[in-house]
Amino acid sequence: MLYTLAAVLVLGVGAQWLSWRLRLPSILPLLILGIVAGPVTGLLDPDEMFGPILFPMVSLGVALVLFEGGMTLKFRDLGSHGRVVTHLVSWGALLNWLLIAAGCHFIAGLAGDIAMLFAALMVVTGPTVINPLLRTMRADNGVSQVLRWEGILIDPVGALLAVLVFQYLLTGQNSLMLFAESVLAGSVTGLAGAWSLGMVLRRHWVPEYLLNVLTLAWVVMVFAGSDALAHESGLLAVTIMGIWMGNMRDVSVNEILSFKESLSVLIISVLFIVLGARVDPNNIIDTGWQGAVIILVVLLARPVVVWLSTLRSGLRWQQKALIAWVAPRGIVAAAVSSLFALRLEEAGHEGASILVALTFLVIIATVLLQSVSARPMTRALGLAEAEPHGLLILGANPVSRTIGRALRDQGFRVKIADTSYDEIRTARMEGLEVYYGDPLSAHADQFLELTGIGRLFAMSRRTRWNTLACMKYRSEFGPQRVFSLRNSEDRPKSDRERINDEYAPPRMFGEDVSLEKLASLIAGGAKIKTIRLSEDFSLEDYRAENRVGLIPLFTLGDKQRLRVIEKPEDLDALGTTGNLMALVWNKEDSSKPKQTA
Repeated sequence: MLYTLAAVLVLGVGAQWLSWRLRLPSILPLLILGIVAGPVTGLLDPDEMFGPILFPMVSLGVALVLFEGGMTLKFRDLGSHGRVVTHLVSWGALLNWLLIAAGCHFIAGLAGDIAMLFAALMVVTGPTVINPLLRTMRADNGVSQVLRWEGILIDPVGALLAVLVFQYLLTGQNSLMLFAESVLAGSVTGLAGAWSLGMVLRRHWVPEYLLNVLTLAWVVMVFAGSDALAHESGLLAVTIMGIWMGNMRDVSVNEILSFKESLSVLIISVLFIVLGARVDPNNIIDTGWQGAVIILVVLLARPVVVWLSTLRSGLRWQQKALIAWVAPRGIVAAAVSSLFALRLEEAGHEGASILVALTFLVIIATVLLQSVSARPMTRALGLAEAEPHGLLILGANPVSRTIGRALRDQGFRVKIADTSYDEIRTARMEGLEVYYGDPLSAHADQFLELTGIGRLFAMSRRTRWNTLACMKYRSEFGPQRVFSLRNSEDRPKSDRERINDEYAPPRMFGEDVSLEKLASLIAGGAKIKTIRLSEDFSLEDYRAENRVGLIPLFTLGDKQRLRVIEKPEDLDALGTTGNLMALVWNKEDSSKPKQTA
């Protein structure tokens, strides 16, 4: 068992890494590895291996995933990302549920109760499957924003709907009173758990290093406590608790959310290897014509919902068509369906066994079909984004903000990322687009929107952070589109401390220019200016005429062609004509740069 547990963990994390390298939704390699380890080779038999603890283990894992998903739902986001997104995740989600349930029951012949539960699971798309598709599609910003925010917000909404339907199947068919008691117990326990934990966090009753593990223990306590009050109400309790915690005022949950995201990645990796090992490919194949009809029902319900949700939205028919096509089902649907099927089978519910096979069938079909067709369809509809000229700048210090504003004024999309709230707030007040967080984090993989962005300028004060960011985004943007600015940590060190040249990114603005030097010049009044050069007016003419000091930064070409000056020879490519962005200061006003604090 020790070796099997180790193999499950290694396979799960390895599948996550493989999905990142191949830019695929992680659910595909996880399911494939799970199926291969289970029914194909027989190396892993979860029922025999885990025995009676399988159901509690899966229940607890799904509970933590739902809690983390609930924390990402912000009430203000329901109305702040456009009417289309609001419609899709509110009454559009309910309409989608009803259409799929009706089609599965009346057309495919699925039992009514299982059809309702299956349809609730099919409402959810999720960022884990949407974001990799958006990177490969490179659709215009209007489509990308709708799909991205729908995927984020529909996760907890769809999970809550599925949990409520599940509660009804277990209790409501026998007694509506039992259903009401279960919903009441889950709601009250979830709200009480959120309120009590919020009070602990708000009053700082625990040290900071215990916050994450305390939250984990609190969620487990609420889950178990609610289940003790009313059987199977724990999932509802933790979902409501997560939603309420994510919307509390004066309670900072960013660190907790970051911890829960990392924990969710680990849980999902292990769960899917285990759950995939319980899926027999023959069961999926045996769904036959019924499975094919259900896939069509799921695919055809989406255009109806999108068309109604986008009425009077101003979106063109091409944009509506692409939004209607892209809706792959993902991790929440697979994990929750497996858990519900286990519980319904234990309760002796007829027809529960087909739930997992149909869910995994739709997941595999939608992910594969839409992964292959999304990019060609985007091009065919004329919605493919042009060459991404936008910039992601790591670091929100004064130098980054100054360069970001100058590039924004030239028409480039600029997004600044940093973990310093004060500097991010300053950048936001200066009108810059920002991301508060680490662009290397799991949170950034889901929520850092990079539509139209194709370059990275790593300009933070931390050398290794800059290097790691360049290593990550080198595969995303290309090796010639990631740059790092020198800083004081880059001074010559011994071989024991120097970063290997293999990992060193291209440097910005030459070997003699550092972050501290630029900060001193900017503090002394230096400005970034765009200089128009011609055959009659060279760079030396500009220097002599204006009696200024000057550091070349970028050359500007037609169609937003931006080139970073890495060495003086790069200016030769500009020739005698062209636009040069440079940091300029008056030599008379400051014989030497002022020092910053």
